[in-house]
Amino acid sequence: MAKQLSAPQVTEMLCEVAQALIGKVDVLTEADLATGDGDHGIGMRRGAEAALEALGASPDLSVQGAFKQTGMAIMSKTGGAAGAVFGTFFRGGAKAFDEVDTLTATAFRDFLGQSAAAVSKRGGVEEGAKTMVDAVAWAARRAAQADGDDLSEVLSAAERGALEGVEATKEMIATTGKARSLGERSLGHPDPGAISVSIILGAMKTYAAGQGD
Repeated sequence: MAKQLSAPQVTEMLCEVAQALIGKVDVLTEADLATGDGDHGIGMRRGAEAALEALGASPDLSVQGAFKQTGMAIMSKTGGAAGAVFGTFFRGGAKAFDEVDTLTATAFRDFLGQSAAAVSKRGGVEEGAKTMVDAVAWAARRAAQADGDDLSEVLSAAERGALEGVEATKEMIATTGKARSLGERSLGHPDPGAISVSIILGAMKTYAAGQGD
């Protein structure tokens, strides 16, 4: 398990994140069919494939550069609102890495806090609206509560928080996006964007768990 990750490891980790999203396209499509038009999985796959290409073309990125590159690729290729908010998820929190050469627990806590604020502002929604913001906010809280300087523990806490956020969205009535037209019929269904957040953080946790200190 890793207490921190070097810049090359961060690039590898983000490639694993992209592969995880591609592997879950059917899960995301099915979730979106329940509350939207079913295109979330395909959009996230496009963005993830673009991220893989961008990261592969720039192997010497800094920690901040890798997150920004991922965000820009997702923003440009995912399309729609998902491209904007998921691109912002990666880019909006990258300021946390301004002066770091490695990905540490402290830097990742800061990243999640800044990402949560940036995504909320970009999407014009607050927590409780049945969106990805719910998963990011839960993840940021759990990461902040994780003690110590072990990155693997913070990533595990973040994934648990994201999954709690996914569960929380089942009890929410959508007030924004395509699911808004369903009203109370959106109850019982998780938000697909929140699921994507849990996949992203889960892939990060799995990668870090397989690395040495």
